[in-house]
Amino acid sequence: MGISALTPPTDSDTVHETRLEFPDNRLLIDLCGEFDRNLAQIEHKLGVHILRRGNLLAVVGEGAARGQAAVVLQQLYGRLESGKGVDAGDIDGAIRLGDSGDGTGSHPGDQLEMFQGGRVEIHTRKKLIEPRTEAQKAYVRALYENELAFGIGPAGTGKTYLAVAVAVNMFIGGHVDRIILSRPAVEAGERLGFLPGDMKDKVDPYMQPLYDALNDFLPGKQVAKLIEEKRIEIAPLAFMRGRTLANAFVVLDEAQNATTMQMKMFLTRLGEGSRMVITGDRSQVDLPRGVASGLADAERLLTGIEKISFNYFTSKDVVRHPLVAKIIEAYDADGAQS
Repeated sequence: MGISALTPPTDSDTVHETRLEFPDNRLLIDLCGEFDRNLAQIEHKLGVHILRRGNLLAVVGEGAARGQAAVVLQQLYGRLESGKGVDAGDIDGAIRLGDSGDGTGSHPGDQLEMFQGGRVEIHTRKKLIEPRTEAQKAYVRALYENELAFGIGPAGTGKTYLAVAVAVNMFIGGHVDRIILSRPAVEAGERLGFLPGDMKDKVDPYMQPLYDALNDFLPGKQVAKLIEEKRIEIAPLAFMRGRTLANAFVVLDEAQNATTMQMKMFLTRLGEGSRMVITGDRSQVDLPRGVASGLADAERLLTGIEKISFNYFTSKDVVRHPLVAKIIEAYDADGAQS
């Protein structure tokens, strides 16, 4: 990348500064960000100080944190050299991927060799998506390699977002003919009849997160046209009964709110040439008391079957506002004590 470390990280207690030289001053300006806000984010996250001296950045701090900050700066500069931008999410992702991966839900048997040495990228019509944690990388790999994949973990970990991104990527690449996105409308229950409008008007509010994800990856007019042509379908889980979903990429979101019978019904819709992704959060079950979650039953019954993958996320994989991870950890801790 053309970056030279003038003082490489060492374990010596006498070295408290790592200096990095960046040959392109224009890219260095982008690396630092407006009013050095990118540097400030790295400083805050890693507990270091970063000083700019011409085309040099000096990282001051404890040895391990200093070394990680240097790696993050080099990775971000590499993004800029390849013509990509750097924003707060990219910085957070570089810091996360610099961790050991402990507690991210990755397992020794995941075999991530195909992604090592390079970034995982999902190309869509509107943007390039890059998983930001090791668990997300393993999940994306599983989506491409398995006909049926489960993504289980708390809100904000990218389970549905990445699944829809892969669906769009496979659709525009001609690997599937349709995208089908579904959710149980369990929150509505019998109250759907009291909402104004036809059935589409009644259920669309519960499907809105899926529309939002699609609009992130495809131009709005194209989404509308594909929905009109039924090449993209967004429908409640109950609408899947009796169908065979062939040559399609199918995503069931909020699967913890599917009953055991609904989950069995949905899983058996899988047809030739199709991929199916089931996402859910065990901690947000809205089913009536005493009704078993179909997600829990599927996990119990299907683990270990070839070509069915299970990927797990924790609060460390949350890619929303940093406070979301702390909120999830607080609730988890309270649940463990009660």
